[in-house]
Amino acid sequence: MKMVSFNAFRTMGIPGVHYIKPANMYKELEIIRQADIVLFPETWQVQALVYGLKKRIFPSIETLQVGFSKVEMTRALWTVAPENVPYTEILANSPNNVEYVLETFPFPFVAKEVRNSMGKGVFLIKGEKEFREYAEHNDVLYVQEYLENDGKDLRICVVGDQIFASYWRVGLEGEFLHNVAQGGDLCFDFIPQDACELVLKIAKDLNINHAGFDVMVSGGKFYILEFNVLFGNQGINSMGLSVENAIYNYLLNEFVPPFPTSPSPFSSTKIIS
Repeated sequence: MKMVSFNAFRTMGIPGVHYIKPANMYKELEIIRQADIVLFPETWQVQALVYGLKKRIFPSIETLQVGFSKVEMTRALWTVAPENVPYTEILANSPNNVEYVLETFPFPFVAKEVRNSMGKGVFLIKGEKEFREYAEHNDVLYVQEYLENDGKDLRICVVGDQIFASYWRVGLEGEFLHNVAQGGDLCFDFIPQDACELVLKIAKDLNINHAGFDVMVSGGKFYILEFNVLFGNQGINSMGLSVENAIYNYLLNEFVPPFPTSPSPFSSTKIIS
């Protein structure tokens, strides 16, 4: 199986991968044409690869397009699991819409930047001044209800068609964000199976095959906050797992004909859920 990757870090350790710097894509078209699959293209490359060159890509085109922004992600989640999405308003930034939010959302509420990750661009809005400051810097108002919780959330990672890893992210006492990048700790105990099953169903419904889903438990209910296509590996590495192994095994099963089988240099990946 001939593989081309546009992300050296994400595919390090996968055998037989030819890395191409994204900026050099059009200089390496012949190599790309000969590839069986293209790994981790950037968003701007997807249309040319899929529609122009008719290439198979990983992650899936749905993963990359839906995961590109919180707006597209939320709209997709509304179609497959609306009851598991926090109440959210997505509005153009206009004076009327700013006033509408202030009149209808009780404090505190959450405001987010459309494109960001690792807890950046997520704000707990406690008063009018904070929201107006947020609105001054964002063309789109992405506003969400604040969910009461016990200071932690779940990160559930999907690779291929399976749950690859899952763990709690426990925030610092009194802190709003639970992300590891924001100082949160990890806990691998008592992962609710129902949350894993919900995430796997949503991933299959949307054809998401590489993403870390953030799940909040509030009032005894699971809420999907968002998912990150290029999720962090810190929690996974601490479990002694390798995402690269899981990706390679999935690609062999998904894209290589079953007869004759193609030997994998990796042992089977242990699935944690």
